[in-house]
Amino acid sequence: MNISEYIKPELLVLAAVLYVVGMGMKRSKTISDRWIPYILGGAGILLACLYVCATGDLSSISGVMMALFTGMTQGLLCAGASVYVNQMVKQAAKRE
Repeated sequence: MNISEYIKPELLVLAAVLYVVGMGMKRSKTISDRWIPYILGGAGILLACLYVCATGDLSSISGVMMALFTGMTQGLLCAGASVYVNQMVKQAAKRE
């Protein structure tokens, strides 16, 4: 599976940023672990929407709707990728 088939290449850095933010939240102990994926999802959607709206064609209502849809899906995919990588690292570290 090639992740760039689903996530825009220019937004792959967002997945890495969300991973680092999630690790920071995990280490801070101020946020419960159960809320971290939700926070990362919201942050991913917000940041991806900002990027897509800043670089997209917003001259029509269909362009705006497409930009919002693209931003939401790309944000969720980036957040999902960051949580997935986190779980892969945890599972690789386990000894069975």
